Amino acid sequence: MSGERLPLAPRPLTEPHPSRLSPEHPRRELILAVHAAALAAGEAGYPDPDTGLFVLTAGFLARRGTCCGRGCRHCPYVTD
Repeated sequence: MSGERLPLAPRPLTEPHPSRLSPEHPRRELILAVHAAALAAGEAGYPDPDTGLFVLTAGFLARRGTCCGRGCRHCPYVTD
């Protein structure tokens, strides 16, 4: 992580990169719905429907301005 602000990937914050949430994931629609609700509420994240682990929203990560390199599900900087 360089600390330098990065440009966001050219996709909506509601749409994770396919390498982070596969289009074939069996709970994709639920995950996207929970993520969208957290985004709309301005929350930093949500509990994952499967594991209960806290997942950061794309909005929170975008406000941070940089990618941490930890493989976040909703990283708004991932392009490839």
